[in-house]
Amino acid sequence: MGDVRDASRLLKACDGRILDKASIMAQPDHVADLLELARDRSLAARQTLVDMIGDLFCERSSVLSERERALMTEILEKLVGGFETDVRRQLADRLADKPAAPPGLLDVLANDEIEVARPVLMRSRVLREADLIAVVRNRTRQHQLAVAMRQEVSAPVADALVGTGDSGVIEALLRNESAQISQATMDYLVEQAQTVDSFQEPLVWRGDLAPALAQRLYWFVSAALRERLLARFDIQPNALDDALEAATQVLTDTVETHPDQPTAAQKLARHIAQTHGIDQALLLKTLRAGEIPLFEALFAELSGIRPPRLQHVLYETGGKGLAIVCKALDIDKATFTPIYLLSRKGESGAQVVNPKALSSVMSFFTRVRMADAQEVLRSWQRDHRYQDALLTLAEDLCVDSGRP
Repeated sequence: MGDVRDASRLLKACDGRILDKASIMAQPDHVADLLELARDRSLAARQTLVDMIGDLFCERSSVLSERERALMTEILEKLVGGFETDVRRQLADRLADKPAAPPGLLDVLANDEIEVARPVLMRSRVLREADLIAVVRNRTRQHQLAVAMRQEVSAPVADALVGTGDSGVIEALLRNESAQISQATMDYLVEQAQTVDSFQEPLVWRGDLAPALAQRLYWFVSAALRERLLARFDIQPNALDDALEAATQVLTDTVETHPDQPTAAQKLARHIAQTHGIDQALLLKTLRAGEIPLFEALFAELSGIRPPRLQHVLYETGGKGLAIVCKALDIDKATFTPIYLLSRKGESGAQVVNPKALSSVMSFFTRVRMADAQEVLRSWQRDHRYQDALLTLAEDLCVDSGRP
């Protein structure tokens, strides 16, 4: 009760600037000195006051007792609002690195104007997580930037910063290598990087970017670069795609991932391709034997198309995808027809091919030119992640331009 009465009396005295000598002398020397200085509004006195406060709160184990610390903290929180801006800034700078600085006073300084708040927001380890989140949600953009550049940013604070929706604040957070960013938030930011260019470069350099996210980001950056180059220069698209895909593949190969293990059929198909080679006769023979998984694996080796695009080409294009690949591989019509009919067994629920569907596919096979088929096949041979990135980018461009 004594401490509370002391603080209450002294605060009342501070408010009215009625600090009699008896009141001062009744307190510990440190408190008395501080109150004596608080009476003096000269710049020199304020500077001395700042230096004194910094010295008194240098270490928890020295100078001040817990009683004195509590009393002085309460007094300072009351007084600090009346200090000049430059004095508050100097006080914030002195206390920012003090592990024994009072949290309540630091919170007051952290919510001050940015020139005062910046050193505390960027350097103080005493500020609590809840205090930082409150600053992010309630103070200015400059306060948010200061928090984003702190040496220690917890995942909840990072979430609050991302929640501002300010691309500059988020970019500052991403460039802060010590900031902790949750996996869910990182996934969201990689998605956002598809439309916010400034996120791409800092994301690429983050050491905590998960391998799968890194690969997705690499492919999208390549797709975005492709569009910029095609817009500015007269470049043959396929040649550019070849170069970008090869370069990105080198990058993604350096990222540790857990690739899908090949199936028994895929291992056998790879062995056959390397030892005996694959031709249209083998494809037809495999289909007639009812070995659909082996046919798919052999077809993948021969065409260079990988899952999941392979299944789409074979079974989700009404036979036209198969027709294009066979024409590109110079498979004749007499062989294509039974391949088409027998491969329908691999299509879910398919039993008998509709005569009209067969006629339509045969007509399409006849009309399509080999050169066109080979160009389409080359696009299907590309890494599906590159194709997905190109498709996503194209969809975003359509939305931005208002086109359907």
